[in-house]
Amino acid sequence: MSRIILALLLGLTVSFSAAAEQKKQLGDWDVHYIAFPAPLLTAEVAQQYQLQRSKYNGIINISVLDKASQKAQQVAISGVAKDLQGRQRKLEFSQVTEGDAVYYLAQLPFRHEQRFSFTISIISGNRSEQLNFDQTFYVD
Repeated sequence: MSRIILALLLGLTVSFSAAAEQKKQLGDWDVHYIAFPAPLLTAEVAQQYQLQRSKYNGIINISVLDKASQKAQQVAISGVAKDLQGRQRKLEFSQVTEGDAVYYLAQLPFRHEQRFSFTISIISGNRSEQLNFDQTFYVD
């Protein structure tokens, strides 16, 4: 089952990033990221990871890989999402480990056509990097 979930999340990354890969190199890390509406998750996946599948809820998925080995990294991760009116929401990430894969999931409530600027802090030991990206969410 865990490989199915990883495949689903990777498939979402591919389908949502047809125009550009959602990956940034931050120092010695390749950081993959995606933000998508929660209803795209299956009910089983949402239940397993205690994620709410509301059409007004987004999921943020971050994975950090060593640039050279492509091995998943366990890191401390935190972040905020800021909307166009300047309101900030703190993101609460939970770590998911499935075999060799490690990724971090957070939920974010949104309104139709709401745009957020994300600032994600990634820390490992004395090393710190910051990931920034924007995402607009739509309600189906």
